Amino acid sequence: MPTNSIDRPVVVGVDASESAIRAVAWAAVDAARHKSPLHLVFAVPVETPLDDSPTRLYYDQYRHTAEQALADAARSAAAIAAPLGGVTTRTFLIDEPPIPTLCALAGTARFVVAGSRGVGAYRRIALGSVSTALSRHARGPVVIVPDHELPTAHGPVVVGVDGSSDSIRAVEVAFDQASRRGADLVAVHAWNPLDYNGSRTADQADQVLADAVAYYVEQYPGVRLTRMVVEDRPVKALLEAAESAQLIVVGSHGTGGFTGMTLGSVGQALLPVTPCPIAIIRSRH
Repeated sequence: MPTNSIDRPVVVGVDASESAIRAVAWAAVDAARHKSPLHLVFAVPVETPLDDSPTRLYYDQYRHTAEQALADAARSAAAIAAPLGGVTTRTFLIDEPPIPTLCALAGTARFVVAGSRGVGAYRRIALGSVSTALSRHARGPVVIVPDHELPTAHGPVVVGVDGSSDSIRAVEVAFDQASRRGADLVAVHAWNPLDYNGSRTADQADQVLADAVAYYVEQYPGVRLTRMVVEDRPVKALLEAAESAQLIVVGSHGTGGFTGMTLGSVGQALLPVTPCPIAIIRSRH
């Protein structure tokens, strides 16, 4: 059965925000389910002052806040993961800006997880900019956890399918997530014949979805799959399918519904309105 390597850690971007706490909670559960290490990373986006100036005082206070936030996050992760067998957690305080740090770590992580918003090093630096940058530029899969109360954990996993290589990788991740969560899986392929100059038929759209899931249906016989082929825009179709979902999975780039529309743009459109955590998957090259 295809699974992500247990050697790859789940990495979480931590700050002192409520959004980061939600991200840590999601990541702790996911890491425990996959028996993966959990790495909590607080990146300090300021250069270390070399003197006793007020800037140095601010820097020291901020590092103290970062250390406390990491300690709190580690305790929270341990408590949340305990019923699932626990998780091995490490904390990292890094003197580098968060965006390039987390984007680089995504290259060796199973997931990099971030909250949709945060406080950053300064009030003007929000984790919203971090989540946006991760979804666009990270070197591996990312999960963005929204800032609102999450839906029930008994909802389905929803995956967007368009037949692209990143979309197929998203299907693999979605089956794995549904299997480990004991959840149903809803696979959505949205299409519009006008986007293909009338060259695509409903039967062809059905075949795109059937081909994308065929291998994984055999590999994950315990996952109950619902297939949805709808004549609609991808964002609208995914949001309707995910009203009570516990996770949405989409590929980073795809073929899209019309020329110039990539599945990456669908992911970007979903980010500010997603009702649940969203995983943006890109093939590792």
